[in-house]
Amino acid sequence: MKDIHEVLRVKQAKYAQLAKQIESLQQAAEKLREVAPLLAENDDDDVAVLGEADEPNVMAARAGSTTQAVPPKPVPGRTPRWP
Repeated sequence: MKDIHEVLRVKQAKYAQLAKQIESLQQAAEKLREVAPLLAENDDDDVAVLGEADEPNVMAARAGSTTQAVPPKPVPGRTPRWP
């Protein structure tokens, strides 16, 4: 009987902890629902700004793709010295 009570106590403690976590998640979801309309409004503005900001990067990537730097080859036979 003692083992059954111990198992029951452990299960109840886990359920209490899960209940607290569920409550925290519900509160966070409620806060996110309040902020979601604000984020949706900003998304429209961000898309326009990001599209304009990407144009110079695309041009730089095209220019950089024509010239590729060759990394120097390590000198064979030398062991690096550590201080």
